[in-house]
Amino acid sequence: MSYVTLPIFDPTGFIILDRYAQSHDPTEWLDIEYVDWKSSGDTRFAPLASAYGDMECNGFWNHTPPKTDKDGVWVPANVEKAPRLTARAEEPGANIGRCRVIELQPNTYAEAVYNLHRDDNNRLNPEGTGWIVRGFFNLTDNPDSVMVLREDRDDPTTETRIPLPAGAQAIIDTQRLWHAVWHPGNAPRYCLITSWESGPQLGVYIDAKNGTPKIDSLPLADDVIAAAQAEVERRRAERAAKLAEANGGVEASKEEVRSEA
Repeated sequence: MSYVTLPIFDPTGFIILDRYAQSHDPTEWLDIEYVDWKSSGDTRFAPLASAYGDMECNGFWNHTPPKTDKDGVWVPANVEKAPRLTARAEEPGANIGRCRVIELQPNTYAEAVYNLHRDDNNRLNPEGTGWIVRGFFNLTDNPDSVMVLREDRDDPTTETRIPLPAGAQAIIDTQRLWHAVWHPGNAPRYCLITSWESGPQLGVYIDAKNGTPKIDSLPLADDVIAAAQAEVERRRAERAAKLAEANGGVEASKEEVRSEA
């Protein structure tokens, strides 16, 4: 038995939706409460839905009782302040797990590549049910920022860079794709992130928003990519040496640890 998936994700692992008219909405993301929760980079998160409705962002499996990233419970204090964001998360009609707004401080391309990670979306998710993917709705206007996606973390030729102007909307299989955001701005970037269960409802929503599994990747010079990759390798080697020293000279395992963010 396998999971219920949507074939439109098969070619690339991501879907680009029609751009949303973000300028028409209130800036609710500035009114809600944030908690310190680190993902890839200098971040905070404001939960709209959490495991049991508390003002926290931990993985659903780290609770008692544990559960998979589905059946999120709305956080009253933030939902009351952000009805429009809540409605956007609910619009597909699919089962919602975690739903949060992320605040990301400016960073460099090399930092984004260093922070590439995959999410543990489907931990405890029973086979035969819908595979969990994540929606990313950019709230602030960041035309020079990009979502960096790679099929292979260490192979820049597999990289796609999705521009992030206000209203940019994407749905990404973040357990398949390595991802992080390069945000070279001078102010925080805000984005609504929602875990959805794959199934007919999400498929209908994607069709209604003219979803496509392709985009023209933002161009980036080869020397910039190479320099960033070299910096990432240097930082990884430095970190590995420190871990080995802390472990009495024993090299740390290279086994992937998926993000719980």
